[in-house]
Amino acid sequence: MAGNLIVVGSANQDYVLSVDALPTGGETRLARSLRRFPGGKGANQAVAAARLGAGVAIVGAVGDDDDGALLIRELRAEGVDTSEIEITSADRTGLAFVSLLPGGDSAQTVVPGANHALSATRAAHVVRRLATPDSVLVVQAEIPADVVSAVVRAASENGVRSVVNLSPLIDLAESVLRLADPLVVYGVEVPALTGFAIDGRERAEEAATALLRSARSVVVVADHDGAAWADPSGGGYVMSPHVGAIVDATGAGDAFVGALVTLLAEGASLKEAVRIGVEAGAVAVSRVGAQASYPYRRDIRQLRR
Repeated sequence: MAGNLIVVGSANQDYVLSVDALPTGGETRLARSLRRFPGGKGANQAVAAARLGAGVAIVGAVGDDDDGALLIRELRAEGVDTSEIEITSADRTGLAFVSLLPGGDSAQTVVPGANHALSATRAAHVVRRLATPDSVLVVQAEIPADVVSAVVRAASENGVRSVVNLSPLIDLAESVLRLADPLVVYGVEVPALTGFAIDGRERAEEAATALLRSARSVVVVADHDGAAWADPSGGGYVMSPHVGAIVDATGAGDAFVGALVTLLAEGASLKEAVRIGVEAGAVAVSRVGAQASYPYRRDIRQLRR
């Protein structure tokens, strides 16, 4: 393994439709364009971290097809170690169909495919083998819940910090959530976890504090406005810098998480890691695509000028 980040998660081929509005039941609409990008929360976060200089290994699964081969090539081109991606003939590579709306918002439907062929036993074994004293694990929820649980427990057993990005929302045992450091959730997931929606900075901070009862630390990403954080030392909120018009929000949350875990692996505080994550997400929404939009360190430095 090269480096200190272990990403366990999905790899999808994204098909992005630019549309004026989503169709309603029985309605047909014409798209302005169709583009194809590499994606998947696991692969996205791996690329986001690698572009910021982290050494990254990804654990996942793709189909034995052209999409899977392309995704592996793209990850390798970004410097990500793909030796632990399983190639399976049992299912095709995961797909995501993204409708990109005016103003940059998007709606997504994911067909998990080979991502759900990932075995909990194998993934946990790989995490144990790759674990080093300075490793950080990051896992998302586009893979089966038993895999998420298994790798977080394996990481804990080996002294590895686990960042759990609970998106999409799945059921995890309380004992697994308690190992999350941090638990990262987006605004859309907050109501199901706390019973209230985020409608501003104060609510985001309130949600982070409430969720701290369930995890070692918490980050709540409040759409494009910024992110709240909380850990035993305190908490706060980091506002997103202004970058002009939002072009495409697809994968911006993954840019945030990739930057967050990179800084945590470097020994940064949670507050500082959240700040860099917010800046990475701000750059990402100003560009088209998911992985293609992710910043390098120079882009974040330029953002601050």
